[in-house]
Amino acid sequence: MSTDSTTRRWMRGSCWLLLAASGWAQAQTRAWLDRDQISDTETVTLNIESDAAGAPDYAPLRADFDLSGQTSSRQMQWSNGSTQARNLYAVTLSPRRSGTVQIPALQVGTQRTAPLLLQVGASAAAPAAVPGNAAVFMETEVDDPTPYVQQSVGVVVRLYYASQLVSGELLLDTPSGASLQRVGEDRSLVREVNGRRYNLVERRFLLIPERSGPLQLPAAQFNGRAAGGFFDDMFGGDGRLRASAPPRTLQVQPQPANAAQPWLPLHDLRLRYTAAPTSGRAGEAATVVVEAIAQGATRAQFPELPALDVGPDAQVFAEPAQFDESFNGTTPQLKLTRRYSIVPRTAGSLRVPGPRMPWWDVKAGQARTATLPDLTLVVAAGGAGNGAATPAVPVDTRSALPDEAGAVSNALPLAQVQAAARPWGWMAAAAGFALLWLLTLWWGWRRAARHRPATAPLAGGGGVAAGAAVSPAELRRALESQGLDEIITLLAAMGGVQGVDALLARLADPVQRQALLAMQQVRWSGQGGDVAAARQALRRAFHDGPHWQPAAVAENNGLAPLYPSGP
Repeated sequence: MSTDSTTRRWMRGSCWLLLAASGWAQAQTRAWLDRDQISDTETVTLNIESDAAGAPDYAPLRADFDLSGQTSSRQMQWSNGSTQARNLYAVTLSPRRSGTVQIPALQVGTQRTAPLLLQVGASAAAPAAVPGNAAVFMETEVDDPTPYVQQSVGVVVRLYYASQLVSGELLLDTPSGASLQRVGEDRSLVREVNGRRYNLVERRFLLIPERSGPLQLPAAQFNGRAAGGFFDDMFGGDGRLRASAPPRTLQVQPQPANAAQPWLPLHDLRLRYTAAPTSGRAGEAATVVVEAIAQGATRAQFPELPALDVGPDAQVFAEPAQFDESFNGTTPQLKLTRRYSIVPRTAGSLRVPGPRMPWWDVKAGQARTATLPDLTLVVAAGGAGNGAATPAVPVDTRSALPDEAGAVSNALPLAQVQAAARPWGWMAAAAGFALLWLLTLWWGWRRAARHRPATAPLAGGGGVAAGAAVSPAELRRALESQGLDEIITLLAAMGGVQGVDALLARLADPVQRQALLAMQQVRWSGQGGDVAAARQALRRAFHDGPHWQPAAVAENNGLAPLYPSGP
């Protein structure tokens, strides 16, 4: 074999390899963009060319883009004496965010495209030109641009749109170093801006910084679609609406070294009496109601109102607090109401110290203490005299100015009550009819009692019968928020006993008995103490439910019963 023939065979083989490689390259599926840099208000076209059977799967694109304008075409080409079919696909992409966005690999039949990169720049909106000229625009408002750590910051995002919306999505990402949660329902309003009528949607968020330093609040984003009109259909408009609010930077301040604990940063705190008696009777309950209004706090952040420490001369029974959360403009507001029942033990003068709550004024940057004046009750002997108690007089701290120490206090105004002439004849007649009515009820009750078995309620009330099934979730809720009476009622129902003494005897765990006694002493005996610590110890002790004494089982001694059971 000559060298020339060998060379010719090698060149012929090389040509066939090049042709095969060329055909393989033409058969590959490829994708490209008509441009690789756009703004977040523009669109870009993704083109895909393939000879594979089947259309592209666009599902991976929907995470970062809105899709529209999908088209496809088929081309026939002659190459080396053979026919090749090529499919062309195009889709219009609208980015949902700015930055570097990746076009993922897409499946086309049995082949896949290569991933692509797209640079999306944030468009700079002209603040003076947008309202009144744009079809949609947004704004973000915070109630405090320089908050403290763990301070509740109200954030309101407003969306203005002039067209009727078919669909839409409003997003605000959680910033790094803070927690963000949506609160309440959206508010729908109508506003006129620069002579143009807009529909307005307000969405409220609660932002709580977790560390000091600069905090970047991302730009709120809106992607929606408006109802199409005549000109949209004629000129191919798709009705897309996009808008974003500029990002905000908050400067978070650290917790001051001289701040009281528990740390309570607020815009304002007001305490007042909504019921403040000035007289009472030994052995009978006098009701005191305290109301707190905190600007810039939520229920989860606000501590319990302090207990009324009246010493050994009276008992204090505190009901669970009632909460009402709302917004005052852009600032969260909490209204807390708690009722106390004071039962004097002996006649005389009873002093009730007013509650005090330390807090931090975020506006002034200094510590303050909200206080209420002391109450003095003139206690009459139990069962003696017919004098009526002086009506309760509401007292608040709204008109009070802070003193040099930052404490807010008020004088207690006393109302002068004059006894009016009473119609004694009519009162005697009414009393006689009431007595006859009560005798009739007593007679009916006695008659009905003969035909039904007697039942005894559980101590502490609450309407739960002894032996009733109580779920662990109910017990946990009672330990978290309810009063001692409700907790004792549920525990007694679970143990099938009645009363506190029977409950303590039924419990086998000494830690649970001690926690229950400590909570009873701190919360109900009026001897002061840390109510929050006692409740926390009670929650830990009963975390996995009550531990009962084993039920007594009668010993079987093998002897026959003394008396036979049958005839």
